[in-house]
Amino acid sequence: MQKKLVLAATLMVFGWVNAQTAANDSIELSRDLEEIVVSSTRMGGKTSQTAETFTADKLEERNIGVNLPYLLSGTPSLIVTSDDGLGVGYTYFRIRGTDQNRINMTINGVPLNDSESQTVFWVNMTDLAASMNSVNVQRGVGSSTNGASAFGASVNMQTAKTTKNPYAQIDFNGGMYNTFRESVKFGTGLMKNGFSFDARFSKVNSDGYVERAFSDLYSYYASGAWYGMNTMVKLMAFGGGEKTYMAWDGIDSTTLADNRRYNPAGHYIDDNGNDAFYDNQTDNYRQNHFQLHASHIFNARWNLNAALHYTFGNGYYEQYKENRKFAEYSLPNFIDSLGNCIKKSDIVRRKNLKNHFYGGVLAVNYTHRKVNASLGGAVNNYQGDHFGNVIWVRTYNQSIPQDFEYYRSQGNKFEANVYLKADWQIIKGLNLFGDLQYRYINYQIEGINDENLEEIPVHEQFHFFNPKAGISYTNSGHTTYFNFAIANREPNRQNYTEAGLNDLPLSERLYDYELGYTYAHRLFFIGANLYFMDYDNQLVLTGKYSDTGAYLTKNVKDSYRTGIELTFGVQPCSWFSWDGNITLSRNKIKNYSDWVDDWDADWNQPEVVANNGQVLVNYGTTDISFSPNITAGSNFQFDIKGFNAQLQTNYVGEQFLDNTMNAAAKLDDYCVTNLRLAYTIPVKKVLKNLTVNIQMNNLFNTLYVSNGGTYSYFEGASGDFSPSRQKYMPWYYAQAGFNIHAGFSITF
Repeated sequence: MQKKLVLAATLMVFGWVNAQTAANDSIELSRDLEEIVVSSTRMGGKTSQTAETFTADKLEERNIGVNLPYLLSGTPSLIVTSDDGLGVGYTYFRIRGTDQNRINMTINGVPLNDSESQTVFWVNMTDLAASMNSVNVQRGVGSSTNGASAFGASVNMQTAKTTKNPYAQIDFNGGMYNTFRESVKFGTGLMKNGFSFDARFSKVNSDGYVERAFSDLYSYYASGAWYGMNTMVKLMAFGGGEKTYMAWDGIDSTTLADNRRYNPAGHYIDDNGNDAFYDNQTDNYRQNHFQLHASHIFNARWNLNAALHYTFGNGYYEQYKENRKFAEYSLPNFIDSLGNCIKKSDIVRRKNLKNHFYGGVLAVNYTHRKVNASLGGAVNNYQGDHFGNVIWVRTYNQSIPQDFEYYRSQGNKFEANVYLKADWQIIKGLNLFGDLQYRYINYQIEGINDENLEEIPVHEQFHFFNPKAGISYTNSGHTTYFNFAIANREPNRQNYTEAGLNDLPLSERLYDYELGYTYAHRLFFIGANLYFMDYDNQLVLTGKYSDTGAYLTKNVKDSYRTGIELTFGVQPCSWFSWDGNITLSRNKIKNYSDWVDDWDADWNQPEVVANNGQVLVNYGTTDISFSPNITAGSNFQFDIKGFNAQLQTNYVGEQFLDNTMNAAAKLDDYCVTNLRLAYTIPVKKVLKNLTVNIQMNNLFNTLYVSNGGTYSYFEGASGDFSPSRQKYMPWYYAQAGFNIHAGFSITF
């Protein structure tokens, strides 16, 4: 039914678009006004070369229904992974080993990171790339921007600009594991009255590579804008919804060898003693974003951008939990007919989230001769309700109220920031960059923690000063630059609610040094960037996960990431190019120690009780988890008379699942190659273009694992707590082998 509605809407749009008139000559001015929206949040090209921009065309080439991080693969130091093995369901990425809840992400300068988790759940906005004009990925601290601190990188997105003429486009892709993407979008172009309208609707479905890891996703985008001589007002709405079967439990090494597609989520033993899987072990969420932008050019020197935004999210995930204690869910024990005290049973629970995020951003920009400057800031507020319901119990002697609520808490987060930054050309080719930012955060959590049903009173205030400075010199294609920045970041919700007894979180601080050189020639490009990221109280991933799939972390006092990023590109002729990159790095924790469970602890000893059955183990200097020492990428591209071919290869070195550097908790290195073939046929009269494409992922069927976790403990150690006696229970997330997708795109 949905496909029929999409087709009908497309036919109506096609007839309507062809009836429109061409835009007037003010299209260039409208584009200038739209550039103001993001110009203040992106680092100037004169002061840094550690950024890569993906244009709409580049994103569209790779878009077969996977989430945005997969379209950014090939970026130096970037690694992607997914729960479902295909990149359609829950998807994650890391840059220089920094996970995505420490990466600042904005759309049109408006914060996109969830205020509490500080991450972006791409599955809520499938096919977001189809409405993007560009995506800028800045490695390192980068420029001041709105929202959560840019603690390891920034991803700044700009939605599609107004086009000169009316258009309509239909996209369809289908492939293995019942993966399908249908999308329709259209726009009026800039009309004579100064108005323009654009819209898109996308539907993505997949069974997933991992068993039962299905995804049922949709997203939309709509905008209306008015352009005057020097003013733009633009209202947009975008968002989507998702229903995905959980695939975040992972599998052990034995299962990985026997059936790497196995998914243990939802498993239980039925009344007949047989293995079964709960049908509705799913995550369900909807999120809607609204933005109102206004830009004004006062004169050749001054311009302004202001925006108001509101985001509403609502959803839940449902889980079957076997043999759980009633006390975990505020349910009383009961006496059965035989006089036995029944304390456990199978239950089905829902964990719900309902949140509101709203605020405003403002930037005033000044340009005159050798100076570019911006004064800006933002005020944002977040309110999130977290509550849980028991909806079914297998064995219980009394009725349970419908949707019995066993915990509820609320997170409230207020944030304000202000920044002033400027780029000054001292003499021809020599530029200075300065950036001063102040952030204030007031974060409160009140209510009952879902983990232990205890109060979680969090009342924290943070005052952060984030200065940045840089210098660059350019001459005859050669550019040399140096940047220094300080970034501070507050803990997120999971850092507080999932913290162990001895791991209450602290805020983090980063000192980032970047030194680089690039040379651009007519036929080739080379670049080298040296970085040193020195951390104070970095929250590193421990390799452990909560039962909701959240990454668990702990502070380490002294740690660093340092390396060199080498990039190159060559284009000897108009129809062939080759570009690539390699990152060589060291990622270390100094004097790392951690609390480890002692399974044979004597609970009659006071120190065992005081430390909750854990012992403190010192490991010395170790590698930071999930931080490979080498990553590399290569992309060959051919463009000949409408035919396009791309051969992309990504290599990721071995990485540890936790911070102890034990070989029992390690991911092997892997290399994955993808091939894309496309042919565009110009069609006169009715159509503009017809493009057919085929995408072959993991061309050589590499059976690899890109993510995982581990739990470690001491057993039977008789008081010997040396790291060599430590036991490990690792788990893995297998990714798809060879898979193929094909489709077409029609533009009117």
